[in-house]
Amino acid sequence: MTYFEGFIVPVPEANRDAYAKHSSDFAPVLTDKGVARMVESWESDVPEGKQTDFRKAVDATPDEKIVFSFFEYSSRADRDAANAKMMSDPQMAEMGADLPFDAKRMIMGGFQSVVDEGHGGGGFVDGIVVPVPEDKREEYARLASKNAKVFLEYGAMRVVETLGDDVNHGKVTDFYRAVKAKDGETVAFSFIEWPDKAKRDQAWQKIMADNRMQPGGGIFDGSRMFWGGFEVLLDSARQTITATAPMTA
Repeated sequence: MTYFEGFIVPVPEANRDAYAKHSSDFAPVLTDKGVARMVESWESDVPEGKQTDFRKAVDATPDEKIVFSFFEYSSRADRDAANAKMMSDPQMAEMGADLPFDAKRMIMGGFQSVVDEGHGGGGFVDGIVVPVPEDKREEYARLASKNAKVFLEYGAMRVVETLGDDVNHGKVTDFYRAVKAKDGETVAFSFIEWPDKAKRDQAWQKIMADNRMQPGGGIFDGSRMFWGGFEVLLDSARQTITATAPMTA
C-alpha cells in the first residue's frame, strides 16, 4: 500500500504566490530524491470547530491560511530512502533557509495507507484528520473502505485513508495535539480528491443524505475529528501550479 507524509502548514494570506513559487521550486528537487507525487492545496472551505480544526492545529493567526499537503511514496522504505537523500543534500538546506511561512508551527508525519481507491489529479481536495484508538485500526480501515465506495460513486476521483506510522510529538504543534489525542490513540490523515469545488459541493449534499454512509460511533470520537476543503495549488504529477488570487469559500 502507498505511504504518505502529511503536512498542515500556516501561511500568511499575502504569501500565497510566494508559497506557490516555493513549492514549484522544491517539486523537481523532491522528485529527484524519490517523492512520487507532491500535492499542495490552499484553504478554501475550512470550518471552525468547537474542539479541533485546521486553524487550531497550527495556531493560525487571523492573517494566515491553511495549506494541506502530502508527499506520496510507494512504500515506507522509499520514503525513508528519500528522506536520507534530502538530509544529506546541502541544496535542501539552502532552499529551506528562507521560507514564506512559520515552519515551527507546521505539523507533519508519516502515514501508512489502509484505503487507496480511485485515481487522483483533480483540482480540489477534502482533508480529514481523525483520532483513532490503536486497538481499532482494523475496524477503522473496514469502515473507511465501505465509505470510500460511496464517495467514488458520487464523483470523487480518489479516496485515501491512512493511519499514523511515523508521527512524532512536536515542541509547538503536532498531529496528536491537533486532535487532542488520548493515551492509546493514533491519528488518521485522509483525503478525497475531486475534479473541482462545484462537483465536491454537489456530491456532499447527496452523500450526507445517503443511508449507506456509516458514522464512526464506537470506533473514534467524532467530536475531535476535523476536516476542510482545499484548492489545489500544485500537483507535481501534473505539473499544475495555481498562483492566482485567493479563492473565497
